[in-house]
Amino acid sequence: MNDIVDDHTPAPVEPAGPTGETLKFSSTIAPGDFLLLSLKNGLLNIITLTLYRFWGKTEVRQRIWKGVRLNNEAFEYTGRGMELFIGFLLALLVLGLPFLVIVFVVQFMGPEYAFMVIIPFYLFFFWLWGFGVFTAFRYMASRTTWRGIRFQLKGSAVEYGFIYIGMVFLSGLTLGWMWPWAERLLASKIWSELRFGDRKLRFRMERAESEGVYGPYAIGWVGSIVGYILFAIVIVAITFGMRHSLPSETDPNAMPPIAFMLTLYGLMLLAAPFALLIWAPYHAAILRSVAAGVGIDRAVFKLKVKAIPLWWLTVTNLLVLLFTVGFLMPWVQARTARFIVERLESTGEAELAEAHQAARGPGSGEGLADAFGFSAI
Repeated sequence: MNDIVDDHTPAPVEPAGPTGETLKFSSTIAPGDFLLLSLKNGLLNIITLTLYRFWGKTEVRQRIWKGVRLNNEAFEYTGRGMELFIGFLLALLVLGLPFLVIVFVVQFMGPEYAFMVIIPFYLFFFWLWGFGVFTAFRYMASRTTWRGIRFQLKGSAVEYGFIYIGMVFLSGLTLGWMWPWAERLLASKIWSELRFGDRKLRFRMERAESEGVYGPYAIGWVGSIVGYILFAIVIVAITFGMRHSLPSETDPNAMPPIAFMLTLYGLMLLAAPFALLIWAPYHAAILRSVAAGVGIDRAVFKLKVKAIPLWWLTVTNLLVLLFTVGFLMPWVQARTARFIVERLESTGEAELAEAHQAARGPGSGEGLADAFGFSAI
């Protein structure tokens, strides 16, 4: 009888591969729901001499964040209006004191020495601008949560400010041609320092550079020069015509200032959509480029935005703000957020479930961003 061998040796276990989830963005933002909020914020800003804007901005962010979904789970904004107000007061201190000191010092200096104070002040101003951009991102990241896990922005705002000065200086030396490269570098300094909890995002410059931006930039650069020349020719022609339309006894060098200024502003208003149009290809390209460079784990992003839709969004937003004297700003912000989110896609997987909670972040809001007027939302 043959022996029967009972082999209970377990089969080898294959090592588990990386697990994660694909990222799908969606939006439930309805800009129409922001119309009454726009009216309320506008009226309260008038009553409080604009002081309510910190609380109004907070409510707008809370609603927009709630309308942005990742894998059908909403983001949450946890910032407070008082934090923005305190940040604004600190910004007044940072900006106001140096300005008052400079004005006081210049009073006692001759004009030939004034540049010794003014030039360092301008350098400080550009550094402060970069510093403010970074701190604004850092605050918004720390007040943004998803699945209860907050984001955080590492890195140094001081260092970012110096990099910003360098990029502005190099762009000036090259008549603006360094700016596309500078924009991607500045974006990398923010996105590569962003964390979801303790999960680090990354910025791959080679992916960002796969999206060409210099061709669209050339269109905007050359188009701006041509447009400026044509605009100057039209102004000279109108000035010449207005002078010769005056009665013969009138001084030919005189010109009705009100009529001339109205004509000038009218022409600028008409020219603005064309100026935005020639720069729209670049603005769309740089948005696509930056989005392509961002990733987390094996997930990468793609922003499917094209020039004409972006141009139309920008022009209509500006017209709405102009004719409503800024009252519909929340509606514009909601519309813009929906435009971006609906065009944002991701491929690959990310281990978001592995994220651990991050520290809360700074105690006050983006006061410099509010003072300079570059806060996105």
